[in-house]
Amino acid sequence: MHALDRLPPAARAYLDLLGRCLTREAFLDQEWWDADLRDWPGDVDELRAALRERQWRLVRRGDPAARAEGRDWPPTAETMIGTARLANVVDCCVTALLDGVPGDLIETGVWRGGTTILMRGILEALGDEQRNVWVADSFEGLPVPDAEAYPADEGLDWSDVRVLQVDADAVRANFRRYGLLDDRVRFLEGWFADTLPDAPIDQLAVLRLDGDLYGSTMDALVALEPKVSSGGFVIVDDYGGWPPCRAAVDDYRRDHGIDAPISTVDWTGIWWRKP
Repeated sequence: MHALDRLPPAARAYLDLLGRCLTREAFLDQEWWDADLRDWPGDVDELRAALRERQWRLVRRGDPAARAEGRDWPPTAETMIGTARLANVVDCCVTALLDGVPGDLIETGVWRGGTTILMRGILEALGDEQRNVWVADSFEGLPVPDAEAYPADEGLDWSDVRVLQVDADAVRANFRRYGLLDDRVRFLEGWFADTLPDAPIDQLAVLRLDGDLYGSTMDALVALEPKVSSGGFVIVDDYGGWPPCRAAVDDYRRDHGIDAPISTVDWTGIWWRKP
């Protein structure tokens, strides 16, 4: 049985509507955006080549296929991860809550906050009054890669890409837009290496990683994966799309003897459930 099938119809309808608003899939017919390549550092032709290599698209108006697959950077949507990965978040969170898995929900690397807004909406839909949603991000975009410490990140410096730089107040405003900002939405502001090791988190039911780089992914895994409860979920956004992220996940799983089967969400997302 799919997790959503375990919910009352009103809760299913609310989460479906919330997801379609967060992606703006409900409003693609009204969307028009001229992407300003001046927001990007460096050579524009190199940018286009890099995007083609990763199978991403620069779109000038709502492209249903790109939006559904999470292959574009939407002009106003709170999330860029697409329909399948959002549905996976719902499935994992709802399953964890209905199965009584203890712990909070967290995403490390939130962009405009869409996935964490959905997590808070799931708590609302299920009437959960105890768990927190943790919103962990630098709120300054991607870090400058430390190629000496993490050779897999060499040459992947996207630290100046302004479209990825969303400050914490903007994310709070997005939570407020949906009526979901309260004291159970907890922000961890700063680089993962500084904020995650001492974060006041006891247990996690769902850990979602969206840090792109080897270093960011490894920092989050080392600090937080041991806090995932038995029966909880680890979700990785960038496993298929970013080789450094995949290397970090593979190295961590190998070094910690994790053999839980990896399930594929779409062209880039994966998850596993902790035994």
